[in-house]
Amino acid sequence: MQFVLNAQKRTLQGSSASRRLRRAGKVPGIIYGAGQAPEVVEFDHNQLYQGLRKEAFHSSVLTIEVEGQKQQVLLRDFQVHAYRPLCLHVDFQRVDANQKLHQKVPLHFVNQDQAPGVKLGGGQVAHVLSELEISCLPADLPEFIEVDLKDMKAGESIHVSQLKLPKGVTAVVHGDDQAVVSCIAKKGGAAAAEGEEAAA
Repeated sequence: MQFVLNAQKRTLQGSSASRRLRRAGKVPGIIYGAGQAPEVVEFDHNQLYQGLRKEAFHSSVLTIEVEGQKQQVLLRDFQVHAYRPLCLHVDFQRVDANQKLHQKVPLHFVNQDQAPGVKLGGGQVAHVLSELEISCLPADLPEFIEVDLKDMKAGESIHVSQLKLPKGVTAVVHGDDQAVVSCIAKKGGAAAAEGEEAAA
C-alpha cells in the first residue's frame, strides 16, 4: 500500500504557534535523519489522522511531498489527544534506499481455527508477540508478517526462528529465540484427542 502525505514548511515554532496550527486543522511535525538537517513542517490533520488509523501506515515506507520535493520516510512517533480524536504532533525519519533499517511490523495470525491443537485438542492459542522487529532495505519492508498456525498442536509453540520471512528480511532477536505464539492444551484435551485418533 502506498501512502503519500502533503506537507508545508513551518516558519513559526513554539507552543503558541502549534496551538494556532491545530485550531486551523493542521498538525505540526518534524522530518529528520539521513544526514540532512531536521525540517519542521505542518500537515493537514484529516489526511494524517486517516493514515494513522490504518495499520500499514505504521510499518510502511511513506512518501512526504514538501512543496514539490518528495522524501521517503518512516513514522517514528506521534502524540494524540487524551480523549479527543486529534493528532497533536508527528515525527518522521528519512530513509536511505541503500541502508538497512530496523522497524517493527505487525504479525498476522492465520488458520488459527484449523490448528490441530484447537480443532482436536480443544486448546487455546496465546499470542506472545503482536509485532516483530526486523531488518531490511526500505524496498523490502513488508506491511506485516504472516504466521500460519495450521499445523500447531496442543502444547507447541512457534518461535521467531521458525517464521517464514519475506526475501531480504531478517528478524532482530534480542537474547533467546523468543516464542511468538503458543497453543495451550486444555486439561485432558490432548489425551482426549489422542484417544479419538486411536479409535479412528
